[in-house]
Order: sequence, then C-alpha cells, then structure tokens
Amino acid sequence: MTPVISEVADGLATVTLNRPEQMNAVTAELGAALHRAIDELGSDPQVNVIAIRGSGGNFCAGGDFGEVERLRAEGPEALKALFVNFTGATRAIAGCRVPVIAVVDGVAMAGGFELMQAADLALVSSGARISDNHIRFGQIPGGGSSQRLARLVGRQQALGLLLSGDRLSGDDAVRLGLAYKSWPDEHFADEAAQFLRTLAGRPRAAVTTIKRLVLDGLDENLDDGLDAEIEAVVRHISGAAGEDGVTAFSERSGRR
Repeated sequence: MTPVISEVADGLATVTLNRPEQMNAVTAELGAALHRAIDELGSDPQVNVIAIRGSGGNFCAGGDFGEVERLRAEGPEALKALFVNFTGATRAIAGCRVPVIAVVDGVAMAGGFELMQAADLALVSSGARISDNHIRFGQIPGGGSSQRLARLVGRQQALGLLLSGDRLSGDDAVRLGLAYKSWPDEHFADEAAQFLRTLAGRPRAAVTTIKRLVLDGLDENLDDGLDAEIEAVVRHISGAAGEDGVTAFSERSGRR
C-alpha cells in the first residue's frame, strides 16, 4: 500500500497518510514519501495550500513500533534513517512556499503530534486525542517536540506536556496555541473543508509572501522584519499580482 497519497483540486493539495490499519504510524518509507510530496506540491504553481490528513479516522499515532524494533536490531545507522526521513519531512514544511495545514482528527500522538507542531496551521476536531506520549514508554521525542514545543507554548507548558505525557483535546490545543481552530467532531469535516477551500482561493502571491514574512521574521529582530515587510509590500503592489488587489479594494471601497 502506498504510504502517502496526494491529490490536487482547485488550488488545494491534499496529502493523506495512508496506513489506516496502523493508525498512520510513521515508517522510514512514509517519512520519505511525505517529504517528496511536500517538495513537489509546494513547487506546483497550481497549488495554493497543502493539507496533511490521516486516513481511517486518525491523524497519526507516531512511530511504527514494529519498524522501530526491526531497525533497532539492524543497528544505529538503520534506526537513524527513520528519524532523519521523518524530520526531513517536518523541515520541508517550513521551506515549502505555500502554507501547510494539519487537519487533525482522532489520534495525534508522539510523531503525529510532532507533525502537527511542524505545520504552519492546525485545524483540529474537538474530540481529537493529542499527546507527546513518548515518556509513557520511557522514550524521548525524535521528530521535533523537544525543540518546537517550547517555541510554540513556552518552557513551562512544553516541559509539562513532555514529562507528563498528558493528553490534550482539540479545544485544549487551540487554547495553548497549538492549533488555529477546533470544531465539534460532527461538524469538523465540513468546517475544515470550507476553511481549506477559502484559503486555496486566495491569490498565491499574497499567500506565499505572507508565510515567508512571518517565518523569516521569527528568526530576525523586529526592525529587520519590518524593513523586510516594507520591501515586500512595495514589490507586491508594484507588480501584476498586487494590481488586481488594489483595483478590487478600490472598487469595494467605492461601493460602501
């Protein structure tokens, strides 16, 4: 079975983790396939947004224990490939031109939670079961939680979640800043689909520029980030992509 399935329609690329009977657990093959999909779809001029979701009612249950045991028996270099491939996929999200959205329902544990953290935005069902549960098995994160989580929620919350293995709901994830929106389970599919359709319909040049300004700005001081924004907005408005937006704004303002 192909571990990752991709499809594109109307500006939206959907990447589905396709190991439903294993709750989409991560293997070295899945990590590599996810990395390729993000790179290829992010370079497609017809794609404005990428959604990552799981099949079978779950996002991702983390690493595949069977594969971990097999690779462990083969030695450290073989085992390392599992984590290098998966981390490569999570790193590709930041480098991807378009926003990458995690669409999370069911289980998002360990590596699944780490993939959610790496996404630009997360949409979650209220009843989702979210946790970095490595500690419950005497293990440590290997897909980014020890680095990303504190940057997202601060030291106290990050250490608390990592050391306790506590489970979060979708609503908890929004409250902590780990997700943008949550909806009740019975409305989640429709609401998330509408959000994605709306974002996919936005002008690509504006979407990609906003993402890059925000992500680059997090690594710069405020003054440098503000200077970069001025340069970007002047370049954008002066170009063909900005002309349509200015015209539309002027027409809308005139109707008020």
